[in-house]
Amino acid sequence: MANRLVYILPLMVFLIMAVYFAIGLSKDPSILPSALINKPIPEFSLPPIDGGPGKGFSSADLRGNGVSVINVFASWCVPCRVEHPLIARLAALKVATVYGLNFKDKPKKALKWLQEMGDPYAAHGSDPKGRVAIDFGVYGIPETFIIDNDGIIRYKYVGPINPGRLEKEILPIIKKFSP
Repeated sequence: MANRLVYILPLMVFLIMAVYFAIGLSKDPSILPSALINKPIPEFSLPPIDGGPGKGFSSADLRGNGVSVINVFASWCVPCRVEHPLIARLAALKVATVYGLNFKDKPKKALKWLQEMGDPYAAHGSDPKGRVAIDFGVYGIPETFIIDNDGIIRYKYVGPINPGRLEKEILPIIKKFSP
């Protein structure tokens, strides 16, 4: 009996691990859970990017003014550069107010990037230490959040937005929560 156990035990461990591995492969890696979905936004106040225009923005700006979108970006983020034309398109549609959260970036580089790429944001705020991003549960950038009129986070997407996702997912969610 002990001889059989030596062969059966490793086989059982292998089968259990294979099942967990198969389950993991069946999940969409772009969907990361967020504990903040359907919860109020964290309280914050971001200053503008040093040397840049505007006054920054805060959690108060995201309540009572319709649907808002927060796009987390940085000049050093290559995927941010890829998605930026779609963020500009979203802002031009005027279906939601689009805010930019500049994450752990050098102010001069961030301003240069916005000058080169265009600044579609109604306001942008600087988060040099990433504290506000941590409060939002940011995994990595770019990330995009949709906040309803009451300041409730309704959607989070990790990674660069593509045209299909914008049309089939983001715009319908914005429409659903528009007052």
